[in-house]
Amino acid sequence: MGNFTLGRYMPLDSPIHKMDPRMKIIAMLIMLVSIFINAGWVGYGIIFVVMACVIMTAKLSFRFIWKAMKPMLFMLCFLLVINALVVTTGVPLFTIGSFTLYSGAVLQTLYIAVRLLLMIMITTCLTATTKPMDMTLGIEELLGPFKKIGVPAHEIAMLISIALRFIPDLIDETQRIMKAQQSRGVDMQEGTVKEKVGAILSLIVPLFVSAFQRAEDLANAMEARGYAPGEPRTRYRTLKFHVRDYILLGGSLCILVTMMGVSILL
Repeated sequence: MGNFTLGRYMPLDSPIHKMDPRMKIIAMLIMLVSIFINAGWVGYGIIFVVMACVIMTAKLSFRFIWKAMKPMLFMLCFLLVINALVVTTGVPLFTIGSFTLYSGAVLQTLYIAVRLLLMIMITTCLTATTKPMDMTLGIEELLGPFKKIGVPAHEIAMLISIALRFIPDLIDETQRIMKAQQSRGVDMQEGTVKEKVGAILSLIVPLFVSAFQRAEDLANAMEARGYAPGEPRTRYRTLKFHVRDYILLGGSLCILVTMMGVSILL
């Protein structure tokens, strides 16, 4: 639980932190599109090198990114089992009875793992270098044109920002409840299925109660400060693009074009 880093903002002094949130969101979307272009291992290698440079520029540690990846290891193991049972292409690696593991299953799982790793690197880099309030402003500005067709841009941006902000809090609350339950003798690792279900319920119920309490406190605080959805609002800070923001946009577009070129050549 404590390894979950998505949504955690890291208050560091780096060029990436100072960039406009709108441009960082656009660059993230472009990079995510680039990942799904079938550019092979060469393309993924290029994206990985670029993201490694971005992470170092943002002064983030690779351990921080790895913590975001660790909760996904179980899912990757599950995908390997599914692929091993379904995929029958490639060279047979070994056979146990009637079961044969093919190289295609391993390669496909590695392909998904690398793609997932790159996606986590990109999204974690965005949330770690962008303040929740800046994220809200950026999303609202990007959704601004859709206001003409009745899309509640501000409300959507506020919901996304609150969701990202409360993910780390809920993870920390889960850890606190687990430690409290363990101190009272609740064992969540061993025991029968019935005992494990009871242990999980003893975790879920107080977690939901705490989450609803946090939501109610937040709603009361927003109402006390005069927040009204849909009403015109003024801003203390206005977002402006700088040269570094256009460099970020140009770099992400270059990566997209490069992936398309590599895909055509392959």
